[in-house]
Amino acid sequence: MAYTRGTSSNIIVGAAAMFVADTTLVPADVEDIIVAEESVKTTLSVGGAEAANYTNVGYTMNGLELQFQPDFGEVQVDQLLDVAKLFKQGMQVNLATAFAEATLENLLLALAYNDNQLSGSKASSAGQVLNLSAGELGECPVERGLVAVGPGTGDCAESAEIERVYVAYRALSIENVTVSAKRDEASMFEVSFRLLPEDTSGSYGKIVDRTWTAAS
Repeated sequence: MAYTRGTSSNIIVGAAAMFVADTTLVPADVEDIIVAEESVKTTLSVGGAEAANYTNVGYTMNGLELQFQPDFGEVQVDQLLDVAKLFKQGMQVNLATAFAEATLENLLLALAYNDNQLSGSKASSAGQVLNLSAGELGECPVERGLVAVGPGTGDCAESAEIERVYVAYRALSIENVTVSAKRDEASMFEVSFRLLPEDTSGSYGKIVDRTWTAAS
């Protein structure tokens, strides 16, 4: 095979649309959101078969960042000045983004609160209320599944039919969340999700590159 410098269509540029599931996910749920004739964004949006189970966080800032942090142990021996062997003894995966739409619904997701801590409606005189609770001893942390859909690899002429889907089965918001109202900056919620492995498969999730064909 002749030498080639590379394939420019495999360079990905662009942010992803992010959806938060009502509950944690399992591998079978990924099959449900992959529909041959439509984008996953359509499937998870209003009108899609799975739309009722997911919340679209809307605008985000600076895309998403998926970070893998392996932890390796070392075996040192007398005859070498360096280690003789490395072994994997731990793993941590994090997903970070910023919710640019400063709604109470997004703040609830960023704080990993239960849905029952948000009540009312912005359209009513009493308003929409998010109860800022400290929680109780023994309270279970709220885990939710995450799905992000962004540009994939492939020919730019077919970009409308190419996408990359990021799925996290169990995600828990664990970092500080700041709520601000500033004169010269938009209010947004920076959030970092710690991903946990799913019980049956031991997997954190999946990344899927796919090409879908619209129904004619």
